[in-house]
Amino acid sequence: MALPPPDPQFVLRGTSAAVHTLHFSCAGQEPDIPVLFSGSETGLIHVWNLKTHRVDTALDGHGRKSVYCVETMGGKDRLLSQGRDQRICLWDLAEGRTSVTDSVFTEHVGFCRCSLFKVAQGRWLMAMAAKGLEEVQVLELPSKTSVCTLKPEVGAKLGMPMCLKLRQLSCGSQPLLLAGYEDGSVVLWNVTMGKALSQLVCHQEPVMSLDFDSEKAKGISGSSEKVLRIWSLNEQQNLQVYKTHELVNAGVSDITIRPDKKILATAGWDHRIRIFGWKKLKPLAVLDYHTATVHCVSFSDHRTPRERLLAAGSKDHRISVWSIYTE
Repeated sequence: MALPPPDPQFVLRGTSAAVHTLHFSCAGQEPDIPVLFSGSETGLIHVWNLKTHRVDTALDGHGRKSVYCVETMGGKDRLLSQGRDQRICLWDLAEGRTSVTDSVFTEHVGFCRCSLFKVAQGRWLMAMAAKGLEEVQVLELPSKTSVCTLKPEVGAKLGMPMCLKLRQLSCGSQPLLLAGYEDGSVVLWNVTMGKALSQLVCHQEPVMSLDFDSEKAKGISGSSEKVLRIWSLNEQQNLQVYKTHELVNAGVSDITIRPDKKILATAGWDHRIRIFGWKKLKPLAVLDYHTATVHCVSFSDHRTPRERLLAAGSKDHRISVWSIYTE
């Protein structure tokens, strides 16, 4: 008989707004305190202390417009955030500072989260939806130098980019970008050459979220439909459908594969978090706690497997934190 699903290990309350993005920073050296960053609909970024379960700092840099992406840039003192004010902000949080040190104006009105990828010590690539409707711009940070603008072929009609993931297939190889579009397509781009390598229609609705496992060269995407689509990349760098999984209820807002590539989590419009084995997409658990849409899911980057956590942020203003399948 299957075990009943667990309860959250703890719940973080106090954002007093819908939570749209989460990002852990737990892999620091002792006595570094593990933290969780959350971005809210009212434009605040909360820095949660995972020992006290309270907010250490609230950052306000997006003019009260919803924050839907938060990432760290090599340690928890350097932060990147993106909001509906069409700005991507870079923060310096060292020694108690709470200052925005630089920002990029995106000129994009959608809610496509940018994607960060470390290319060298202190150097990052950032992909973001651009001013042109179907375009993605790739910048180098912190210099903000433009690397390329990725434009679909004339007449492709992909619509707006909805989700982006910068990845590298192997150490030292060219950075690649996986982009999910409004027409349901996933496109693989070579960033250095600025051209599309492969396109695959995965969904009949816009691709809401995707993640990619570079080691296995396969990825997963979800949309407003009742399906998860797994796709793989063959030797010729062509995308192909690998597997389809039917969901009970429609609507996936976020998908994330745990760093150890063993399990993945989905955030559902049906208020639930679903856990799957990544190898065969075997359903493992349905976590039922929230009373509204779950907007985001994030796995912690703890060095020790048994300390690993999963956090989920919801429209119900709460963040549930779980300890599951840690061994």
